[in-house]
Amino acid sequence: MTSIEAPASAAGERVDVFLARVLDQPRNRVQGLLRRGLVTAGGSPLKPSYVLRGGEEIAYRLPPPPSKRPVAEPGPVSVIHEDEHLLLVDKPAGLIVHPGSGVSGGTLVNRLLHHRPGIAGVGSAERPGIVHRLDAGTSGALAVACSDAAYRRLSRAFAEREVDKVYLAVVYGRPEPSSGRIELPIGRHPAVRTRMAVVSTSRGGRPAVSRYRLLAEASGLSLLELGILTGRTHQIRVHCKAIGHPLVGDPTYGESRWRHLEPALRQPLREFPRPALHALRLTLPALADAPPRTFTARVPEDFLTLCRACRLDHRLPIDC
Repeated sequence: MTSIEAPASAAGERVDVFLARVLDQPRNRVQGLLRRGLVTAGGSPLKPSYVLRGGEEIAYRLPPPPSKRPVAEPGPVSVIHEDEHLLLVDKPAGLIVHPGSGVSGGTLVNRLLHHRPGIAGVGSAERPGIVHRLDAGTSGALAVACSDAAYRRLSRAFAEREVDKVYLAVVYGRPEPSSGRIELPIGRHPAVRTRMAVVSTSRGGRPAVSRYRLLAEASGLSLLELGILTGRTHQIRVHCKAIGHPLVGDPTYGESRWRHLEPALRQPLREFPRPALHALRLTLPALADAPPRTFTARVPEDFLTLCRACRLDHRLPIDC
């Protein structure tokens, strides 16, 4: 227990208000300590409503804050490649990569700690092994560092744009020209802070560059191959929206253009449950004794089914 003397100036002040101020703790946390009997004066527990007289010797115990370290949880991990330094996984759509923003479990990191416990000491304690991420709704190839050397090398490679990332996307409309670059800065949406948007660099936007190539088109839809030269949050989704070709199924940046397409397409487009985006290939630089390598994640069944329904599947790399 730690003790503190209430000064005479604190006379008439509630003990919960006093402790919250002097300990720089949220008042509701201090009230929780008082209700649990962790704050005493003269050996007797104090209630939150206790009014100080001044001069009391107050003993208290602050429990350690809850650990932010994720815990291992069983769950399937689709492994593309695994060695001493590197783990390449095929992340399914709907799976969050790491804990955060109120999510403490059920993530890919929790599964990875069960599959490969040794990554617990690699990189960040909260995001062990993670050197890049995919949105929850995006499927595909994701690299995980399994050693400190790999973590340092891959982190630098992603920061210095040495990694080639190739995606597949189904979008509304047909881009003109059929291939090109999108160079539009991205930042927080000025009104909706949970969204990203094209924002000028003078207003906090960061440079963002994507490239695209048309693979197939049919019935007002296109299958695109995309690469990103920068790694901004929601980059492909924001860029495709900005050039007038939002992703099918995107709940944040998408549009309901399926309403105007042929009747046979409306249901599969309306019901596609996620952004139609798949991280197909990841080319990593030399790592340890291994030369530069390219890893490919198979096109998932839901994406393949969508492309078949939209008659875009003839250009899909389904044999990878």
